[in-house]
Amino acid sequence: MARMIDIFRDKILKFIKRRDYEPMKPAQLAKALGVERENYADFKKAFDEMKKAGQVVIGTGNVVTLPAISSKVIGRFRANPKGFGFVMPLEPNTHGDLFIPPSDTAGAMTGDIVEARAIKRGMRGGEMRYSGRITNILERAQNRFVGTLLKGEGQWHVQPDGSAFTEPVTVDDVTAKNARAKDKVVVEILTYPTEKNSAHGVILEVLGRAGQYDAEIASIIEQFRLPREFDEGCTGQARSAAEGFEPDAAKDREDITGKVVVTIDPADAKDFDDAISIGKDSKGNWLLGVHIADVSSFVTDDSALDVEAANRGNSAYLPGKTIPMLPEVLSNGICSLQPGQKRFCKSAYITYDDAGKVLSRRFANSVMCSTARLTYTDADRILKGHVKDFKPEVIALVKNMERLSRIIEKRREQNGMLHLDLPETELIYDDAGQVVDAEPADTSYPHTIIEMFMVEANEAVAGLIDRLNIPFMRRIHPEPNELGLKELSRLIRTVGLSLPRNAGRKDIQDLLEAAKGKDSEYAVNMFVLRSFEKAEYSPMDIGHYALASRQYCHFTSPIRRYADLLVHRILDAHLHGKKEAIVSKGELAETGKHITFTEQRAEDAERELKTVLILQMLSKHIGDEMDTVVTGVASFGVFLRCRKYGIEGLIPLEQLGPDEWKFNQKGYCITGVGSGYCVHLGQKMRVSIVSVNVPARQLNLAPAEALIERPSPRKTKVKKRYPRKHRGGR
Repeated sequence: MARMIDIFRDKILKFIKRRDYEPMKPAQLAKALGVERENYADFKKAFDEMKKAGQVVIGTGNVVTLPAISSKVIGRFRANPKGFGFVMPLEPNTHGDLFIPPSDTAGAMTGDIVEARAIKRGMRGGEMRYSGRITNILERAQNRFVGTLLKGEGQWHVQPDGSAFTEPVTVDDVTAKNARAKDKVVVEILTYPTEKNSAHGVILEVLGRAGQYDAEIASIIEQFRLPREFDEGCTGQARSAAEGFEPDAAKDREDITGKVVVTIDPADAKDFDDAISIGKDSKGNWLLGVHIADVSSFVTDDSALDVEAANRGNSAYLPGKTIPMLPEVLSNGICSLQPGQKRFCKSAYITYDDAGKVLSRRFANSVMCSTARLTYTDADRILKGHVKDFKPEVIALVKNMERLSRIIEKRREQNGMLHLDLPETELIYDDAGQVVDAEPADTSYPHTIIEMFMVEANEAVAGLIDRLNIPFMRRIHPEPNELGLKELSRLIRTVGLSLPRNAGRKDIQDLLEAAKGKDSEYAVNMFVLRSFEKAEYSPMDIGHYALASRQYCHFTSPIRRYADLLVHRILDAHLHGKKEAIVSKGELAETGKHITFTEQRAEDAERELKTVLILQMLSKHIGDEMDTVVTGVASFGVFLRCRKYGIEGLIPLEQLGPDEWKFNQKGYCITGVGSGYCVHLGQKMRVSIVSVNVPARQLNLAPAEALIERPSPRKTKVKKRYPRKHRGGR
């Protein structure tokens, strides 16, 4: 219950902090947030607690607003490379983020907790404007940064990577670590920047030469505080588990080693944690078997391995490198469902009729032996009739997998499942490990087959544990709120599409279908994604909106996700007749917060390294042209996404052409005052690469062809002058 109150508190704050929030009464607020009748008491309690704490106020007309800004604001500082910044209040107010001019940042860095004085700057549009002056830095966010060592004007300094901290850090004795110019290094700040002096620090570690793959990998690991090597306690436990593994001596497990079972994974995968079998029962109904590596047999609760896995939260998949959640002797060894090897697994059997309706579900501890390890390309070749190199039983299985998957996919779409088409990019490397090109990631139908079967298995296990009335780690995705849908509706109108009021899943499905094949397709899919809250791990029972699933959890990847391992333990206890809760709801809530964070951290690290590697490649192609689509507009320029490389760049306003360009916030476009030319979301644009700043992660672009014609010089009318007639008639 306490966790549900926390969730409602967060949802209320997020909702009323939005710029387009229009004050409403508490009951209207509950409706706008989609609060169900059975949860209204928790919503009311959360609201009352917030009102008592002064986080919300009831204004004129009994409507809910944030409190007014006070003269002292405490918040988290976010710096801009141009010198100014913003303080994001820890306790939200009606003003929102507080602008801090360059001269008033007091040396604060991104992420610092600061105290600022709010200063009135006069009225605009009927509202008081404020700026701020930082008066105290209460807590530094970090004191270690990764950057490139440079020397200029006789002084050594480190230029930090990224946008969190952009000021150079001076360093003295670089010889202590044998550092050289253009080395990638880790620097610790000893004294922070002031108005007169730059930050001063000491080099802790040399990671390698800037621009080299190994150094860039090491810098991302350091920057995102990703885990490194396993300690001896973990590796020792993993080795002991591997040495003691005797699948032939297994007890209380169903022997399915004679079944035709295959794995389908990317070509470079080594941790195979899911396998598929398909058959028909005595009545001719489909029988899907989803067999998942039984990691819980080797990673016992509260052991050294378990503690480390919980801390890591998940494996991180960086371009060219995997940072595993478990030691490789497990993840790539006895836990991996390798072909021809007996392995322990947990099996979910789901029976369907010909319309894809679920008739029954059954679960078991099993020992299996994979018939074949297929790549997605292999499976796609089989479906396209290229079957020469595959066994007949494998061919038959893959074709049945496609038939059943299409039946399940159709049923799920009819139930409202949403599919966003946001293409990913695969990097192409040369022998030296440098990125030389990129191509769209494979999206052949076998990917959908595996996705459908994993979703079905996850849903089946969640339904079982929910019926047992035991708290467990769910994967939740809240419904979009009223303001989110309203903002989505405004955005898509800019590309000629629309949504009805109170749009539901079917309306969003229709929107995505209407955008298919249009220039604006990527932008529309991104708008829909941004209108949703992120999925997260939590024991709260609120379902998964995008999957149209009432009960959902993660069960199918315990080698690489700690959430799945927790679910496996509950399923195992059930299979052994135990009914008591293994982990309390409170513990699950805390763990859920942590593994949601580690999941996001891994995604951010992967995206950052991809960006670095692509920018390094593009820095050698200044002047080259690319196809892009406009994904955002701002008062300072246009954001565009390169279709091929999956990277975003910026065209500053002054690069758009010879005109005065104005940002239209309501219309989400930029318009030339003289020409009337409009740059809008979803617009295709051919651009050229102007400059690349790898440390700052910046790609500057310009239109490859003029958007508007240069106006011809105005002809100045020359007035004819006539001699003045003298007065007096001279």
